[in-house]
Amino acid sequence: MSSTMPSHRDHVINEINELLFKHGFETSNIYDRSCFDLVARRELLLLLMKVLINVDGFSAAHAQEIKRVARTFLASPLLVGIKSKNEVLEEDVVYERHGIPVIAPTTLRNIVVEEIYPEIFADRGGYYVEIDGQIVKDVRESQDLSLKDLADLAHVSRETIYKYETGRVRAQPETAFLLESILNMRITLSVDLFQVPQQKNMDKKDEGEPRELVDLGFGVINTNRTPFDALAKAETQNVDVNKKTEPLITDLEKNRNQKVLKRMATNLKDLSDVIGTDAVFILEKKKKLDSIDGVPVVHSWEIGEMKDPAEFLKMLAERRECN
Repeated sequence: MSSTMPSHRDHVINEINELLFKHGFETSNIYDRSCFDLVARRELLLLLMKVLINVDGFSAAHAQEIKRVARTFLASPLLVGIKSKNEVLEEDVVYERHGIPVIAPTTLRNIVVEEIYPEIFADRGGYYVEIDGQIVKDVRESQDLSLKDLADLAHVSRETIYKYETGRVRAQPETAFLLESILNMRITLSVDLFQVPQQKNMDKKDEGEPRELVDLGFGVINTNRTPFDALAKAETQNVDVNKKTEPLITDLEKNRNQKVLKRMATNLKDLSDVIGTDAVFILEKKKKLDSIDGVPVVHSWEIGEMKDPAEFLKMLAERRECN
């Protein structure tokens, strides 16, 4: 099994990439050994996607990293998988691993092609749905049904109906679908797959590298499982270089040779195009170099002579325009 699984996974990734591209998404290259395999954008929706055969192989460390990147770019992390343990993931059901939503490839296809969003999510103890309690109450009252009347029809307790209406409990799918049949109204809510992870205190933006950017007034987050080295964003509110203060994706020199830097430049350009942000190399070499294969270069000694992030962003814009 171990000899066939990588090619199987590659096949799934390529199918997903083609699916997204055919339906209006701009997609990145595929990145192995990263917390995400590809980035996809359609209008305001930006996805960071990881594809696995067995979703139990998705580690907490990878989840933490993809969340940090997603928060920075207001993106939605999404894990697509085939199975968990020995069970195949079911169609139109949302699972979860380390706070990241998990779906099967067929579920993704239904969303992208048919705009059919899943309503059922898996949790400890089974499958559940969220009920729009206000709709249940409004329709029940419009049909002159008491809490007990509806409870008797749905074979649940009066207290359960009350909890549904007040949003205190989730329902099992069978009960929810029976209520929909009784009320002749959709009462279930689609699962919100495309959320941006909430900010956490673990994102320590003042401890990153390079220190020159931190000292200049940038928040910097270093990454270990991405095709780049760090994320940087101006912390001050008075930065105004064509109103462009989006986060930057950054690669550092780290004693890398020119061949490696050129390969990294390809990744930076690809990701910056899809994400819609700037990329930059921060180099320590004294030799003046304005760009590597179209990606602007700013030297550490140049940053040391700057007063604020605005100067850095201005230099970055000038070198970008020269390419």
